[in-house]
Parts: sequence; structure tokens; C-alpha cells
Amino acid sequence: MTFREQNNKVNESWNQLYLRLEQDGLLPDENIGNKPTIGLIPLLKWTAAVAVLLISGLTFYFWPQQNQISIGQEKRVLQNEIGHPTLVSTLQDGSTVYLSEQTSIEYPVSFAENKREVSLLGNAFFEIDADPARPFIIHTTSAIIEVLGTSFTVESRESSFSLSVKTGKVKVTSRENGKSLLVNFGETALLQAGELQRQPIADLSQFTNYLQHIHFKDQTLSNIIRIMNERTGENRLQLSPELESRLLAVTLSSESPEEIARLICRALNLNYVRQQNTLCITSAN
Repeated sequence: MTFREQNNKVNESWNQLYLRLEQDGLLPDENIGNKPTIGLIPLLKWTAAVAVLLISGLTFYFWPQQNQISIGQEKRVLQNEIGHPTLVSTLQDGSTVYLSEQTSIEYPVSFAENKREVSLLGNAFFEIDADPARPFIIHTTSAIIEVLGTSFTVESRESSFSLSVKTGKVKVTSRENGKSLLVNFGETALLQAGELQRQPIADLSQFTNYLQHIHFKDQTLSNIIRIMNERTGENRLQLSPELESRLLAVTLSSESPEEIARLICRALNLNYVRQQNTLCITSAN
């Protein structure tokens, strides 16, 4: 199949996806404001200091059936609406996905035994758990991205593509000519004139600028605290082991670690105590 034929199939697949999302009520309603939708998990809204890892300006799409998740697998679609903060979610394998506004990801409830494969539309950053026996594959408009365990940003639009690796290494394959490039940490891959090129990362701030305002979607406290501790400096948040699996939906922007600990405790009826530079969150007595 030629690349032009593939692109025609892509357009057809996108139209089918749009209709499906519309039928399922997953598309944004223009008459509804930009308030996040929360289920039964407690919602805690505040402004809290957080900046973890960046994803900016990429465009993905859902691929034709032969490049998508295997037939027969139960699938889920997670969508972040326009005007909403970055949406953070953890996949079945433990990998963390950061979705920008107007972004959707389709993924299986349980990954296959030999690979972990997703399709994405919009902007996203990934922290992939290492599993050499099951590579993580992301389908984009310009390239196929294959990782074993890493964190990276991607920018992929109709006329441009770039990928910057923060940790680990990533294999990128051009959709146009099928050529591959191995990108190591500290490097950026660019697609120029149809050819993949590698160069040192020019802007390290791309890994921290984007997540100044994020929403954790039904995440465990252990995952929330882990991400927060990447930003808090000397003031570290710590959980009692029995609290690690507690779930919370929460939006964060710019508060101190102590204010975050106080608000978590208020939402879930917990206690905290300061021990030097560590804020220890424990069950209520």
C-alpha cells in the first residue's frame, strides 16, 4: 500500500472515530463550560506547585485497523476537553500519560503479551515503564514511536515532527520513507525534507514548562505524590504505605507542599506531620 493510500485510509478512520465519539457523547458540548467532569472519586481543587514533564504541540490520529490495537481487545478512549488542564492518567502497565487539552488516547484495558500499543490524537507526554519483552508503540501522523522504557516529548503536526528524549532511548520510524532513527536521552529527532535528523536538545525547559496546571484523573496517592516530589525541592511529601492505593481526582497549579498536604488530608480525612523537610501524611487516629 502506498503512503497516499494510507493517508486516504487515515482520513476515513478519523471520520469513523469522530462519529463514534459523537455517538458516545465523548465530544465537548459547546454549551457547557470548561469545568472538569468528576465521578464518585473525591475531587480536590486547589492551586499547587507542580511542574513535571512537558508535552507540547503534537498532532496524532487514530490509525487504520491494521495499525491499531488488536481486534477483540476491549478498548477505552480517554479525552481531555478544550480549555482544561493537562490530564494525567496511569495505564494498566503502570506507564503515565499526560494529555494536553483537545487530546484523546485510545488504548486497551489490558495490553497484549508481546506489545503495548496506543493511538493518540492531540498533545501528550509519556513516562513509559521498562518492559523489554513488550515494547510500547505509539502511532502518529508522521512516525511510529517505539520505546522500551523512557520519558520524552513529541511535537507532530501536518508539516513538522520532532521528538525530544528526557530519559532512556526511543526508536522513531518515518511514515514517509520507512527509515528509522535511534534517539538517546538528551537528543532531539527532527523530520526535515522527509528525512529524520538527530541533534542535541536545544531547549530543556520543554520538560517543565507545560505542566503548570494539571488534573490527575482518579490517580493513586502514591502516583500524585511521586509527581509532586519532582517539583517540591527540599519539602518532600511522604505517604504511609497503607495510603498509597487511595484514589483522588485533583487539579493542581501553584501551592506550597504544606498546603498540598493540608488539602489532601482535608479531602480524605487524613493527618500530616512535619519531620524536618518531610511532610508525612498518615491515617487519622
